[in-house]
Amino acid sequence: MDFQLTSEQRMIQDSVRRMVDRDIRPILNAHDSETPLPKAAMRQIMELCANQGLLSARVPESAGGAGLPTLVYGLMMEQLPPVVTLAVLGQEVTVTRIHFESTDEQRERLLPDLMSGSKITCTGTTEPDVGSDPRSVKTRAETDGDDWVINGRKMWITNASICDVINVTTSVGKDDEGLSRMMRVVVDREVSPFEAREIPTLGLRQGHLGEVVFENCRVPKANQLGQVGDAARILTLTWLANRPILGLCAVHMAQAALDVALKYAGDRVQFGRPIGSTQLVQEMLADIATAVTTSRLLCYYALSCIDRGDRGNQVSAMAKRYAIATCQRAVSLAMEVHGAMGISRELGLEQHYRDVRMLPIPDGTNQILTLIEGRELTGLKAYRS
Repeated sequence: MDFQLTSEQRMIQDSVRRMVDRDIRPILNAHDSETPLPKAAMRQIMELCANQGLLSARVPESAGGAGLPTLVYGLMMEQLPPVVTLAVLGQEVTVTRIHFESTDEQRERLLPDLMSGSKITCTGTTEPDVGSDPRSVKTRAETDGDDWVINGRKMWITNASICDVINVTTSVGKDDEGLSRMMRVVVDREVSPFEAREIPTLGLRQGHLGEVVFENCRVPKANQLGQVGDAARILTLTWLANRPILGLCAVHMAQAALDVALKYAGDRVQFGRPIGSTQLVQEMLADIATAVTTSRLLCYYALSCIDRGDRGNQVSAMAKRYAIATCQRAVSLAMEVHGAMGISRELGLEQHYRDVRMLPIPDGTNQILTLIEGRELTGLKAYRS
């Protein structure tokens, strides 16, 4: 068992870090940190990430994708600013879902622009009354000649307000248990217009979290993906990697908080000595460092399990739940190390505090992840038999 990254993995991380410092941070810094980026700016970022293979990480090379090992993909995503991580993950997971559910004709028609970042995409599953239970979706798709006609609403969708294409989970009726028979359909906004708006949020404010409304939206049947009823399987497969990657997004913020806390503890003098020489400040720093290390290793382990072909349901849920909760506390402790400066907007820790609080929700709340872990441990379902 080797806990060290290979030289190649470290070189890949360094390449992404250099891209962030050279190309991405100047774009973020050129715009208001409290308002969503202009679409042109986000498209520019997407194209930069496409050059690193981040928009097609899970698409095989034989199909024109990057075909990255899941662990390598996570190592790269950890280096991105959190608001970029969420946008890129929303793009890449949609590309992955389209690839694995589509025909050769659909892949050739839909994927090149999405993998290159020239078009922005997202997945629309969550609804006002549907979150952790996707098989209860109410957005309807009804057949009419050569079209599907879609009616319904989707909420809390990353990239929704700026997307050119959205992969929508719809219901085409009920099964014998009264649950929705789910179907995926790709909606091209230019061909099949729909309404979308921003949802103001606590953190990640340069990102685009939105609501989409479909009113008699006509979509060619040629854009239907896969077979009716198989959408849940693809959702689950992609969630397994998404969860530890979101955990690494929290690790990114906790690491940044640790870096500034260590510097401040050495510079700030009270009672004639640096505060870093006091036992209780050292305890806080030790706890932050432990949170970063354990969270990072658990997320790496979850991603490596996926690469090995292991059943990753439990460890994937564990990694996200643990890393985000632990790193939230780590950021809070770093604020305490700074005293009053910790709550100032000038320092920037408060932005990490707001941003990390956004992460427990996507791809499974803490409570749902706990139930997944419990199910995998006991073999017993705590909900829906």
